[in-house]
Amino acid sequence: MNFVKRIVFGVLFSIVTALVCHGAERPNIILMMADDMGYGDTGFNGNEIIKTPNLDQMAKDGVKLTHFYAGNAVCSPTRGTCLTGRHHHRYGIWTANAGHLPKQEITLARMLKGQGYATGHFGKWHLGTLDKVISSKGAGRKPEQNFAPPWERDYDRSFVTESAVNLWNPGTGNRSKNNPFYDDGKALAPEDPRLAGGAARVVVDQAVPFMEEAVADGTPFFSVVWFHAPHEDIEAGPEYLKLYEGHGEGAHYFGCITELDEQVGRIRAKLKELDVAENTLIFFCSDNGPEGKAPAKRRQGVTAGLRGRKRDLYDGGVRVPALACWPGKFTAGKVVETPLSTLDYFPTIQNLTGYQMPDTRPIDGQDILSIIAGNLDQRDKSIPFIRGNEVSLVKGHFKMVQPQGELYDLSKDWGEKRDVAAAHPERVELMSREIEAYLASFKVSHSGADYDDPSFKPGGKWKNVGGKR
Repeated sequence: MNFVKRIVFGVLFSIVTALVCHGAERPNIILMMADDMGYGDTGFNGNEIIKTPNLDQMAKDGVKLTHFYAGNAVCSPTRGTCLTGRHHHRYGIWTANAGHLPKQEITLARMLKGQGYATGHFGKWHLGTLDKVISSKGAGRKPEQNFAPPWERDYDRSFVTESAVNLWNPGTGNRSKNNPFYDDGKALAPEDPRLAGGAARVVVDQAVPFMEEAVADGTPFFSVVWFHAPHEDIEAGPEYLKLYEGHGEGAHYFGCITELDEQVGRIRAKLKELDVAENTLIFFCSDNGPEGKAPAKRRQGVTAGLRGRKRDLYDGGVRVPALACWPGKFTAGKVVETPLSTLDYFPTIQNLTGYQMPDTRPIDGQDILSIIAGNLDQRDKSIPFIRGNEVSLVKGHFKMVQPQGELYDLSKDWGEKRDVAAAHPERVELMSREIEAYLASFKVSHSGADYDDPSFKPGGKWKNVGGKR
C-alpha cells in the first residue's frame, strides 16, 4: 500500500474508532463460542425447553444476529476463521482435526497483543496439537508436524484442551485420553481438583481471574472463551438433570447448555462488578450446527427448521445462534437480519482498534460494526463455504450450492426447499464465477504466497473442490 493510501486509511480508522468508542478507552473484547449448538437451542431463538436465561438477557441487552454463519459446518475450520478473518482453505485447515494454524497467520491475538492488550484463550483450542508426541486423535494427527499451541500463537494466558472433553468432570472419561487440559503449556493430571464439575465452569474459573488481573493492571484484554458444550461426550451434573426431569437422556443435553448459560451470566456479572461492562464488546455464537441426523437420545440439538445439521453446508449446518453485546454502543434489543460471519470478527476488530495490516494478504470478512449499529442493512462481501467436495456461497439473500448447482432465495425459503436456479440463470452464472475466483485465490494463499516467509510449507496437498476445475 502506498504512502497516500496509508494516510487515508489511517484517518478513516481513527474516525471509525472515535465514532464507535465515543472517547472510551480501548474496549475489552470477548469472543464466546459454543460447540455443536444448533440454531434453535436457545431461548432467544425460540426454544421452549432449554433454559438459557443469561443468553436471553444478553439478547435483550445487546443485538440478536438472526442470520449469522459459522465459518464451516465443523469446528476446526470455523475456529480458524474467527481468529484470522480468512477462509480456512487459505492455510490448510480442511476439516476438523486437520492441519493447524500457521505461525505466519496474523491473528486477533497477535494484532491485539501488539497494541498492548492482555491476550487469553480458554476452553477448546482445536487449531493444532498441544504436544509434539501425543494427540487426542492418535499418531495419524501427526502431533509434531501440527504442533501449534496458543502459547506459541501470541496468547499471554491459556487454559485449553486440544479437542472435545466429557462435559461433566472433563478430566475423566474416554475423551480425556491424550487430551489433558494444558495450563499455560503444562498438562494437568486428570484428578486435578480444578477439573471437577461442569466443563463450562472449569473453563470460566480460569478466564475470570485473567480478566480481573488485566483490569487491575489497567490493561485492555482480549479473551477467547470457547466452551466445549454441547459437543459429545454429553453428560450433565445432578443439579442440571433435576431441571429437566421427564426428558430422559435428553436432559443431559439440555443440562449442559444450561450449565454453559450460567457461565455466560457469570462472565457478564463479573464485568459489571469490575465496572468494565460498558467498555467490553462481546460476541457469542456456535461453531456449527447440531450433531446427528435428527434429535435422538442425548443428541437433542435442533435447527429451528433450517435444512441440514453438522457437516452440511445447508443452513442447518452453518447458520448458528449469535449475539453481539456492547452496552451503550449497540441498541439494546435490536435484531439484525443481514448475513454475517465469523470471518467478520477480524476486520471488525481491526478497524475498531485502528490496526494497520503489514501486507496485502486477502481478508475474506468485512467490518460489520455499522451493520450491528443499524447504519447499514447490507454487506458488501459474499460469504464462501467449503466442506469436502461441496462449495456454497451466500451473496445477499441468495445462496448457491455447488457442484449441485442449486440456488436458494433465503429471504423467502428458510428451509432451503425450493431450488430457484432455473429462474435465475444470470445470477447462477455470476455466483459460479465468484466461487471459481474464491477457489483460485484460496489456492494461491495455500501455496504460501501471502507470507514473506520462504520457510513456510503448505498444510497438506491442495484439494480441488466444487465440481469442475
